[in-house]
Amino acid sequence: MTAVADLVDERHILICCGTGGVGKTTTAATLAIEGARRGRDTVVVTIDPAKRLANTLGLEHLSNSPHEIPRERWDPTGDAVPGGRLHALMLDTETTFDQLVQTYALDDEQARRILDNRFYRNIAGALSGTQEYMAMEKLYELHDRGGFDLIVVDTPPTRHALDFLDAPRRLTRLLDNRVFRLLMVPTRTTLRVGTVAAQAFLRTISKVVGTEPVDDVVAFFRAFEGMEEGFRDRAAEVMQLLAADETAFVLVTSPRRDAVEEADYFARRLADGDFAVDALVVNRLHVKYCSEEPVVLRARAVELGAEPGEAAARLALRYANLADFEEVARRERQELAGLEDRIGDASVAHVPELGHDVHDFTALRAVADHLLSVS
Repeated sequence: MTAVADLVDERHILICCGTGGVGKTTTAATLAIEGARRGRDTVVVTIDPAKRLANTLGLEHLSNSPHEIPRERWDPTGDAVPGGRLHALMLDTETTFDQLVQTYALDDEQARRILDNRFYRNIAGALSGTQEYMAMEKLYELHDRGGFDLIVVDTPPTRHALDFLDAPRRLTRLLDNRVFRLLMVPTRTTLRVGTVAAQAFLRTISKVVGTEPVDDVVAFFRAFEGMEEGFRDRAAEVMQLLAADETAFVLVTSPRRDAVEEADYFARRLADGDFAVDALVVNRLHVKYCSEEPVVLRARAVELGAEPGEAAARLALRYANLADFEEVARRERQELAGLEDRIGDASVAHVPELGHDVHDFTALRAVADHLLSVS
């Protein structure tokens, strides 16, 4: 099996996926810190607009550009490999979209017409799927021009993360849509806004982003003409990057039944897209303390409870508590069994319930001790 530590050492991109509340952001931050500790120039990026990543890293805020975290914060003992660096950023959808328009515009005038268009200003942040595609664009930008050895991506909760992975395909389907092409290329075909197809398309857009004058919508598509090939090419490049050997998917879950079911769903959807889970991280798992069956432990508690004396009573209580913990631990592992079978040869890391919040670099280092071991 490929250990999680090997992924940190050898891969270029780690995509952390999972439902909300299972420690996905903590996992992403831990992997990024460990990458820096091992001498790699690392960046961790969150797509989730919540401030969990900034809070986990002890930062006031994050921006759309990589922010370097001083070495003395993530390596207070000075024992990390020299040369490593740690950066973090949070996706700003509108800013990334603006930069993409400026990249693919044929000239400054075309870029200005699009950026000043009222319809564009709405869809830059509100259109369904925009955030996910811009996340892909930011990932590719960091890969292509960021100069980083390791990029760790903290995705939104599971089903939104699937949108993230499917965004390039959906963009290509949009660009190839007949109605989109009708609106976008009026010089090659007669545009009649009154046609049934065009009207239906515009009504659909208005439901998502609010009603705008039809002239603004048409002006946007006309201004967009000539740029679609650049978007299509980038979408294809992103899909190649996701499928490349240098990219790994880290599925994060907890032993809760609903979280395991979500993780199983995600693993199946990954497989449908010809991707695979490279590592499974199970957070907040109860530790198994002994090999005895809970029923045996409870029987021993009953025996001790029947004996005279305070010491026997205290020991009986502890046996009963141990039986409770063992029942929980065994039930959690039963919940996980099917999921671990589904992911095949992927590495599995068990991170126990720590009994304290993970909100600083010291706590993250404690998580790393468990995360980087293989069970």
